[in-house]
Amino acid sequence: MKLGGHGGNILARGLVIAAPRSGSGKTMLTLGLMRSYRNAGLAVAGAKCGPDYIDPAFHAAATGKQSFNLDSWAMRPALLAELSVAAGEACDIILCEGLMGLFDGVPGEPGRTGSSADIAAALGWPVLLVIDADGQSQTAAATVKGCASFDPRIEVAGVVLNRVASARHRRLASEAIEALGIPVLGALPRDEKINLPERHLGLVQAGETAALDTALDRIAGFIEEHADTGAILSCARGTAALACAGPPALPPPAQRIAIARDEAFSFLYPHILAGWRKAGAEIAFFSPLANEPPPGHCDLCWLPGGYPELHAGRLAAAERFLAGLRRFVETRPAHGECGGYMVLGTALTDATGHTHRMASLLDASFSFAKRKLHLGYRQARLAGAHPLGPDGALLRGHEFHYATIDAKSRRDKPFALVRDAHGGGEQAEGNRRGKVTGSFFHVIAAEDS
Repeated sequence: MKLGGHGGNILARGLVIAAPRSGSGKTMLTLGLMRSYRNAGLAVAGAKCGPDYIDPAFHAAATGKQSFNLDSWAMRPALLAELSVAAGEACDIILCEGLMGLFDGVPGEPGRTGSSADIAAALGWPVLLVIDADGQSQTAAATVKGCASFDPRIEVAGVVLNRVASARHRRLASEAIEALGIPVLGALPRDEKINLPERHLGLVQAGETAALDTALDRIAGFIEEHADTGAILSCARGTAALACAGPPALPPPAQRIAIARDEAFSFLYPHILAGWRKAGAEIAFFSPLANEPPPGHCDLCWLPGGYPELHAGRLAAAERFLAGLRRFVETRPAHGECGGYMVLGTALTDATGHTHRMASLLDASFSFAKRKLHLGYRQARLAGAHPLGPDGALLRGHEFHYATIDAKSRRDKPFALVRDAHGGGEQAEGNRRGKVTGSFFHVIAAEDS
């Protein structure tokens, strides 16, 4: 059944796929529904609650359309609505994958905690709740009741049970949940064959997963067999969007921007790139792994995050790239986020303990042999004028990395002063030397966007 796209500032029909906790099966269900609806002829858009680079790449593979992040902590409500309108253009349905548990977030003003519930409430999208029923039956209904009643802003429109052991198991859990007036729209049996591979930062990138289309079709078939995809589709709802055209989440740092893009540099939020283009910036991609230097006609070089530690040997040997980067920064700025920051440093030690020389444009070295997880939202105050804003400008974003700093001299100034979302004091972050800056901070939006 073709639903038809929506014009103007009316959101396409949307549904938030959430769960009481991580590991319940949100990603599997989301990807299966996306591919199933696409195979049925619907135009499907994807979205992801919170800061995440990897899940949206899988969404794009499943739907054939770019997936966007929606983050209530980093983004103001007007920006959320505007991005949702853009995501739903010419689409029949938006499937928005939640993060962690439905209500999990950080301290913040109402609606600005970063939770999946915030996104559902802000955009008026119902919630499809995924329940891992392993080791319980009727007790699953208590979990559903708690989620449905905890926050009056949201509506739990239906439930999908995961890891169901038998027909009896399904019946016991389903009858208890449906007695609450909430329909059970699917019961997925245990099946380890449909899991996607993982690695140290979560799921592998979509572009690295062998035979991904075949895997997505297999997941879609599994979901179609064990869930009522038509009833789930009917749960989705569209609402009027309050947003009008506004500034991009992050103003372009230059008119012509050279952006590294390949298997080592893939973590650039789609909404930032789209905002730069919409504001008139020209984007030129280049591949350090292909030994390409930053294009000479550009005004600024941006090295995104990614997995440079998996390609450190190739990067160290990419003399044309490294020499071109060094020439570029003699007259123009360059900025590196997380993985890009490490490449701008002096050396990168991989997980096996091998040390590889990097660009030596910032005085810091990094190691994956000494791993420590750094994770969470960050507010950054620029410690000096920068292409991203004037001295003292505030940015919102996050950190997510396992690398540690092996050595860092005091010759470089900090890129920014950052604090976490839990009230901690400001800490110096990153390096700044001449026209070159870098830090582990991933920007999501300017504070006033």
